[in-house]
Amino acid sequence: MHPGGKAGGSGVTSSAETTGAPHMPRKGLAGMGLAALGVVFGDIGTSPLYTFKTVLDTTGHHPSAAAALGSLSLIVWTLIIITSVKYVALAMRVDNDGEGGILALMSLLGMKRQQRPAIVAIGLFGAALIYGDGAITPAISVLSALEGMDIATPAIHHFILPASVAILVALFAVQRLGTARIGGAFGPLMALWFAVIALLGLLGIARYPAVLWAIDPRYGLRFLLSGGMTGFLVLGAVFLCVTGAEALYADMGHFGAGPIRLAWSAIVLPALVLNYAGQAALVVAGGSTEGNIFYRLAPAPLLVPLVLLATVATIIASQSIITGAFSMTRQAIQLGWLPRLSIVQTSAEGYGQIYVPPVNWLLMLVTVALTLGFGRSDSLAAAYGIAVSATMLMTTLLLFIAMREIWRWSLPAAAAAAGALAVVDAGFVAANLLKIADGGYVPVLLAIAVYGVMQVWHLGATAVAARIGDAVEPLGVFLARIAAAGVPRVPGTAVFLTRTKRDTPPVMGWHVRHSRALHERVFILNVTTQMVPYVSAAERLSIEQVAPGIWRGTARFGFMERPDVPVLLAQAHGKGCGVDLADLTYFVGHETVVARDDHAGLPRWIEAAFAFLQRNSLHVTDYFRLPAETVVEVGREVAI
Repeated sequence: MHPGGKAGGSGVTSSAETTGAPHMPRKGLAGMGLAALGVVFGDIGTSPLYTFKTVLDTTGHHPSAAAALGSLSLIVWTLIIITSVKYVALAMRVDNDGEGGILALMSLLGMKRQQRPAIVAIGLFGAALIYGDGAITPAISVLSALEGMDIATPAIHHFILPASVAILVALFAVQRLGTARIGGAFGPLMALWFAVIALLGLLGIARYPAVLWAIDPRYGLRFLLSGGMTGFLVLGAVFLCVTGAEALYADMGHFGAGPIRLAWSAIVLPALVLNYAGQAALVVAGGSTEGNIFYRLAPAPLLVPLVLLATVATIIASQSIITGAFSMTRQAIQLGWLPRLSIVQTSAEGYGQIYVPPVNWLLMLVTVALTLGFGRSDSLAAAYGIAVSATMLMTTLLLFIAMREIWRWSLPAAAAAAGALAVVDAGFVAANLLKIADGGYVPVLLAIAVYGVMQVWHLGATAVAARIGDAVEPLGVFLARIAAAGVPRVPGTAVFLTRTKRDTPPVMGWHVRHSRALHERVFILNVTTQMVPYVSAAERLSIEQVAPGIWRGTARFGFMERPDVPVLLAQAHGKGCGVDLADLTYFVGHETVVARDDHAGLPRWIEAAFAFLQRNSLHVTDYFRLPAETVVEVGREVAI
C-alpha cells in the first residue's frame, strides 16, 4: 500500500511527525503500570458507573435473580474473552515497531504487499469509528458520574445536566494547555478509583456471597439462550463493559505491553469483577435498584465523596479518549489520509502530549450536543457501543491476517482462533445494531463523515501527484536546456521541496521559467512517510550529488514522527552537502485545484470537496517548520 501524496504546498509523498524520543521514559515495570492506569484504563475503568444499570434496564423494571446472575456472568466473560484474550494475550503481540492500534496494525500489514485496498479500507473505517467513541465517552461518563447526586440530594436533579455541560466545555477548553503538569497524578488517582470500586464490590458481595458462582460461564449461556430476544438485546448493553479495551492496544507504544498487562491482570480486572459482582449481589439480595445501582453500594455518608471521585475518574477517562483522538489524527495525517492540521506539542517531555485544535473543537461540539440531546446516561447508552464493537470486529479481521502472515499460523489454527473471536464480535455488533434508531446512528454517521473525508483527501492528493508527475522533465535534459538558454546561476542556496524522487521537481521548473535564474547551489528534498512508526537516525536522510552544485536528498520519517526541514538541512550540511545554511531560500509549490475541462478526472463533487480541504489545510510552511521569511511559493493550477 502506498499512502499517497500530499496536495498543495510542499508536494511531498506524505508527511510525518517528530524527531526526538518517541516513547515515554521508562520508570520500571511497576511505575509504568501505575502510569498506564491513568491513561489506558480510564474508559474501561469507569464503565461500572453505567454498564450494569443499562444491562438490567434491558431485562425489565424488576430484574430477577437469574437475570442479575446471568448478566454478571456475561459481563465477566466478556471482559475475559475480549480484553484478556483478544487484546492482552493476542493483539498486543502484534506491534508495528512498538506501536499498537488499528492504524498501526493496518500499516504493518500494508507493508507486506504494495496494494491491499481491503486492509486499508478496514483499518481506515475502524479508525473513523473511534471518533464516534471519542464523542460519546465523555458525555456518558460525566453524566453517569454526576447522576449519583440524584441519590444523595434529589433536589439538585435539574442542575446535573448544566453541570455536565460545564465540565465538558471546561475539559475541552483546557486541552490547549496540555496535561503534562497534572498527568502525573492521573495514575495514583485511578489507582485510588480501582481500590474504591473493589472495596464497594466487596461490600456488595458480603450481602450475598453466592453471587460469585456466576463466574461459571453456564449462568451467562443459560440466560442468553433462554432469554429469547431479551437475551440478545442484553448483549448490546453487556458490551459497554469493554468499550475501553481498544485503548489497551492503541496505547501500547506509550507504555509497552508488559506494564499494561501487569496493570490489567493485577489491578483493573479484579477490581472490575468485584464491583460488578457487588452490584449483582445487591440486586439478588433485594436491594433498591432505583437510579444508579453503582452508587447504591456506597454507605450514605460516603456517597458525596464517591460522586466527586467518580467525576474526577470520568474526567481522566475522557481526557484519555480525547488524547487518543488527537494521536490517531496525527497518524492519519502522516499516512496521507487526512489534510494537514495544526498539531501543537504541549510538552517537550511527553511525545503523546499534543493538541489538535480543529479536532478538539469539533469533538466538543458533538459531545455537548449529545449531552444536551440525550440528557441522561441511560439514554446515551443506546447510542454507545456500535462504533467500538464494529472497530473490534475489524481489528479481529486484521488479526487473522497477522496470524497467517506474521506468526505463520496454519490456516485451520488462524481460522479457529480468529473465527471464535469474530463470532463473539459479530454477536455484539448485531446486538448493537438494534440501537440504530435509538441514537446509534450518531456515531455511525460521524464515522461515515470522517471516512469520507479520508477517501476524498486521498483520491484528490493522488490525482494531483499524478497530474504533476506527468509534466516532469529529466534533470539532465533540464540542466542542458537552461545552460543552452544562458540562464544565470545566482549566489545562494535554493531548497526545492518535491514529491518527485527523480527528474526535475516541477516547482524548480516553474521557478526558473518565471525568474529566469537558478541558484548556484540547489538542494532537492523529498520527504516520505514509511509504514513504520519511527525511522532510525542512520536511515533518516540519504543524499547524492546529481550534478555540479546540485544535491538530491530523501528524508524518511515514520508515521508517528514530524519532519523539521531546517534540522534536516543542518544534517545534510554535516554530511558534506554544500548547502549554505546562512543563505537559504525555500521553494514550495502551491497548487490550486480546478476541475478538468475534458471531464476525464475525478467527479466534480470530489474535486470540489478536495479543493475545500486543501484550502483549509495547514500551510506547508508551518507544517514543515520552514522559516516564513525565507519561503517562496510558486503557484499554478492543477486540473484533476
